[in-house]
Amino acid sequence: MDKIKIVVAGPRGKMGKEAVQLVMNTENYELVAVLDRKYEGMKLSEIEGFGNADVPIYTSAETCFETEKPDVLIDLTTPEVGKLHTKTALSYGIRPVVGTTGFSKEEMNDLEGFCREKELGCIIAPNFAVGAILMMKFSQMAAKYFEDIEIIELHHNQKLDAPSGTAYKTAEMIAQVREQKKQGHPNEHETLTGARGADYEGMRIHSVRLPGLVAHQQVMLGSDGQSLTIRHDSYNRGSFMSGVKLAVDTVVKLDTFVYGLENIIE
Repeated sequence: MDKIKIVVAGPRGKMGKEAVQLVMNTENYELVAVLDRKYEGMKLSEIEGFGNADVPIYTSAETCFETEKPDVLIDLTTPEVGKLHTKTALSYGIRPVVGTTGFSKEEMNDLEGFCREKELGCIIAPNFAVGAILMMKFSQMAAKYFEDIEIIELHHNQKLDAPSGTAYKTAEMIAQVREQKKQGHPNEHETLTGARGADYEGMRIHSVRLPGLVAHQQVMLGSDGQSLTIRHDSYNRGSFMSGVKLAVDTVVKLDTFVYGLENIIE
């Protein structure tokens, strides 16, 4: 069986470092290059912490894809860069696995059409932690019986988007089974703007940003005389790698666009 040739974008980030090690330590994967915003022409092994990663660094996605001809791009960069890399990869016949959040519905619809046209798979995952995917699925199940719901997501203070992609996706999944409802007292008002959080079809989403956190979310559901809390915690970036591997192994068999690992997990 031929190895899956992989390029990792964003190798020096916390998630990127984990992904580089995952690819290098997986028998049927081959790391052929990395995409970085600097260090063009150097080898990744020349950067501290990557001593055994003897692969070239590219700053241009086009040059990288033309030269290395990978099968899969793992993109763990920023929203704007991730969007550009995803579309570029598909145009070169490369299947993207994207952990960058911040895609709008219009952009995802555009990517879905592009995947259909190219007959290529693409997976965008707001969260790669399998436990987080189960938390989202369980929340959707519970929402059939609890219509009052608040989502609290907690992340490190360097996270750029709020609410998180996971929280947004959780709300979308819940909305599929829950009638739209304005929660709380009908006459409630905020004495401090934003106190009640973001409003998604009447559900409230609260974003916490603090140093020391990694990625955490709890979904609180309430009804008469009872409440249910479903919570997931990622304590380090290694928790996301099982999902990255699942996405890579799946995307090479796909010719469609997938948003969210819950659509490929059994």
